[in-house]
Amino acid sequence: MKKPHSRTKAKAPAKKTEKVPIAILISGRGSNMRALIEACARPDYPAEIVLVLSNRPDAPGLEVAEEAGLRTLVIDHKPFGKDREAHEREIDAALQASGAMLVVLAGYMRVLTPWLVKAWEDRMLNIHPSLLPAFPGLHTHEAAIKAGVKEHGCTVHLVTSGVDEGPILGQASVPVLETDTPETLAARVLEQEHLLYPDVLEMICDVFAK
Repeated sequence: MKKPHSRTKAKAPAKKTEKVPIAILISGRGSNMRALIEACARPDYPAEIVLVLSNRPDAPGLEVAEEAGLRTLVIDHKPFGKDREAHEREIDAALQASGAMLVVLAGYMRVLTPWLVKAWEDRMLNIHPSLLPAFPGLHTHEAAIKAGVKEHGCTVHLVTSGVDEGPILGQASVPVLETDTPETLAARVLEQEHLLYPDVLEMICDVFAK
């Protein structure tokens, strides 16, 4: 059973908030990162992006982050070959140096080793394009259509050693239409991702700030 997630909030006067430093890991265009950048720009939002890190030098999201005035860093995985832990030790050193308290995966297309997951246990979030536990892994929209489900969506969860198996923090859903293709379904789910991720991050940061 998926956990309910509501974006309805009582309005309150804006106030200055102690911001939790976060680092964002990307591999591509950084679509969800854009939504997080916009949220973090609000004075009353409780997170501040202190680093955007990519494993790919050509990730388009790096330019997006730089245009927003954020610090960016590339730690290319290719020179490390099959030694994933060595690559992640470099990443961890950069995360620690940045002062980040939380790590947010936003289209980071690498399966993490247990070493890095343990180092950031309960402090690393990911967003997945399905209503977990349904359709973990890749090609979720194709799988949802093929399975004939009536509802699909996205999930924010804590990262654990199991792929897409961490505790669920929030979900948002969309109906699956008879006319849907993987592309049209993906587009509607992505709209929900851009709303859900900032909301869940805000909730987590509010806990950290207490």
